[in-house]
Amino acid sequence: MNDIYLFNSLTKQKELFKPIDQEEIGLYSCGPTVYNYLHIGNLRAYIFADTLKRVLKYNGYQVKHIMNVTDIGHLTNDSDDGEDKMLKALKREGKPMTIQGLREVADFYFEKFKEDFSRMNILPPEKFTFASDYIPEQVALIEDLLKKGFAYKTSDGIYFDTEKLPTYGRLGGSSSEDHSRIGVNTEKKNPRDFALWKFADTSGVGFPSSLGLGFPGWHIECSAMSMKYLGEQFDIHTGGIDNAVPHHNNEIAQCEASTGKILANYFMHNNHITVKDGKMAKSEGNFITLNSLIEQGISPLAYRYWLLTSRYSTRMDFSEEAIKGAETALNKLRTHFTTYSVDGKINEEYKLKFTEAINDDLDTAKAIALVWELIKDPDVSPQDKKITLTDFDKVLGIEMDSYEIKTVVTPPEVEELAKQRKKAKQEKNYTLADKLREQIKSLGFDVVDDKDGNSIFIKN
Repeated sequence: MNDIYLFNSLTKQKELFKPIDQEEIGLYSCGPTVYNYLHIGNLRAYIFADTLKRVLKYNGYQVKHIMNVTDIGHLTNDSDDGEDKMLKALKREGKPMTIQGLREVADFYFEKFKEDFSRMNILPPEKFTFASDYIPEQVALIEDLLKKGFAYKTSDGIYFDTEKLPTYGRLGGSSSEDHSRIGVNTEKKNPRDFALWKFADTSGVGFPSSLGLGFPGWHIECSAMSMKYLGEQFDIHTGGIDNAVPHHNNEIAQCEASTGKILANYFMHNNHITVKDGKMAKSEGNFITLNSLIEQGISPLAYRYWLLTSRYSTRMDFSEEAIKGAETALNKLRTHFTTYSVDGKINEEYKLKFTEAINDDLDTAKAIALVWELIKDPDVSPQDKKITLTDFDKVLGIEMDSYEIKTVVTPPEVEELAKQRKKAKQEKNYTLADKLREQIKSLGFDVVDDKDGNSIFIKN
């Protein structure tokens, strides 16, 4: 196996990846809370996890990938006194306040989630686990924590006693002062203590259990489900950077208190997508869905391509110009790809450089740069370029090998502008050429030049 280096949030450094089992990697990813449509910032976490999975498979590993689906227990803030997001969705959509109503809302948004998964060419996990299907496992874990003295009961639920675990907060950001800003429950022993089980409120919605009628806390769900399918300790846990504190800290604490083991050897987090008003978030009302990009004529895979132009751990600033630029670049790449004939062989020099890039903490920005370096390399045959790019796409997932250029009927005014642009380029008047291209784009088209300088038109 090739060496793979990953940034581990537990140690705050890049480390050589050492799997527990050389035959199969255990990978757990925090999935959606299915109370609304995903925004494209959410999707970054899944594309990141997908890229990681593809890199592991590219290096010859088998991967057992589990992803949770939170359909109960995720409160609207971290103070354990907010409204459950799923119950809030029931009210918003006029559904009955019942467990069945919760599942109907969850099933609807989960189907929308899977549609986005498919559009982004994300490999599905081996199993999606709905939190409400694993209540017995969560109750058993809470009972174990009570038995071992790591949990206590209050009037509104059962809480984890963080003072009993000296290692609490392995991912940082876990002091009492940090948590005091989110409100104080006077029955908590410590402001950073968190809910394992919340008793049903006056709505009466909850699951019957030995703990009382209620529902699990968000954190206990992931702990119980990940251990059920991946064991008490597995290889890698992924999620967005906002999951690290408190969610992943709390997952680690619950499992360590119960089993004496750290839940996963590597925790990995992708950074935010920001817009001009700050971090993209449903609560801020500044989120953009994948459908809204599609309605603008932008391919979902153009968004995937854009994300790959930066490393997963880098914050990215979303703009319409950036996404349209990615669309143009992807169309150019595919146009080149379709002109190459088949029956070549993988160029081992480029494959080595590509493997080194992706194995260096998923450096997809360098990998994309290598794609363009290969395309422009006159010393590599078109046949070898095609088979090598097809091999790279096992990791990139931008579907170069299934793309077909569609015939585009261009109006006379676009043809005339293209002729003027070609002449300007021949005269090395690149400023005019760029202006003419912008005029072409304003008419709903983009133009790509083939190796002979002829124009190929693409719908924006």
